[in-house]
Amino acid sequence: MSRANELIGAAVEALAREDQAAFDAAAAFLADRDDADRVLLEAASRAISALWRNGWQPADVVRIAARRLSDWHGRVASDLVAWELRAYPPATVDERWRDQLAGLEAAVWWKGGYLAARQARDGAAAGRLMTVSGVLELLGLLTGLPRLESLGPPPGAARRTVQARSHTVSEKTLARVRALLAKAESTTYEAEAQTFTSAAQRLMAKYSIDAAMLDARPGGGEAPAGIRVGVDAPYEQPKAVLLNLVAEANRCRVIWSRELGFATVLGFAADLSWVEMLFTSLLVQAQTALVNSGTKKHGAGRSRSKAFRQSFLSAFAARIGERLAEATADAVAQESASRGTDLVPVLAAREQEVEQAVERMFPSLVSHAVRTSWDREGWAAGRTAADRASLGTRDR
Repeated sequence: MSRANELIGAAVEALAREDQAAFDAAAAFLADRDDADRVLLEAASRAISALWRNGWQPADVVRIAARRLSDWHGRVASDLVAWELRAYPPATVDERWRDQLAGLEAAVWWKGGYLAARQARDGAAAGRLMTVSGVLELLGLLTGLPRLESLGPPPGAARRTVQARSHTVSEKTLARVRALLAKAESTTYEAEAQTFTSAAQRLMAKYSIDAAMLDARPGGGEAPAGIRVGVDAPYEQPKAVLLNLVAEANRCRVIWSRELGFATVLGFAADLSWVEMLFTSLLVQAQTALVNSGTKKHGAGRSRSKAFRQSFLSAFAARIGERLAEATADAVAQESASRGTDLVPVLAAREQEVEQAVERMFPSLVSHAVRTSWDREGWAAGRTAADRASLGTRDR
């Protein structure tokens, strides 16, 4: 083992022992070496490659780096993920991974040594030792992460296949839905938002049912898949509850990994896409309503904003869940009538497939009761905001 690799190992071990003095010494010695850049990138590539084999995906790595360490570490993680993935032929990297890279804007943007380029991008305040120490902190985190459930093939193992026509239509539909939701979130007029989101819901409901009917035919049979959705602080619990209720209304299941900052959502492809988009849109609407509600204080002048907001979001989630359940039942009834076919058995069979996928992937799943703060005004305001929120369903 080279001296540089020994220093990296010593720094990572010092982090695990919480021995700051030993870490600082190893980082200082490494920063003085000419081969520090090459060896750090090689160590990062090994650590990230091991994470791919353990079920992690690009967005997961960047999310955990920013959550556990800092936004700077998240940016470095994005750089190093792009560096590691450059080695694989594009055809052997899952399309969802490429979408994540695009969403992260992850790229190998530097020429020459990474440490110097990173230092230059961060500005005059960032010295070489500070940059080396930051990369070592990131390595310490990445090498200690747990194994996750695999949601698809790791890079190098994916195989490009010709997409079915229904999947091609799905991408076009999703693009239209995203555009409609963007308009709904940007308008200040509630009537316009309802119009845009109603159109989006009709598109997604119809496509989801079309996909279910195609899969029900002989030779059909798309299997349930999974995605990970970030659930960020503050107020993670009511946000996770909101995601769960959105997922239930769309025949998906949610498994929340609180310590890792995400939830795994299992379901069929069309439903998963809609759950993620609708959840994101509803969070934007809830946050806007929260900001407009202002700060809250007790009679004695002490702030009660935290309890108010917790109760607001909990009530918002509960009421959204009620509205979604009603809207889903209406959509199924209307589509059944227009098609002359009872869709309930078809959709129930898909729900059962999702439940079986959950049991396979999470055999030791444990449920916990949800506890939350209580503020009467916050609860009432949250339900009112949920009644006004755009779900993408027809007004009843």
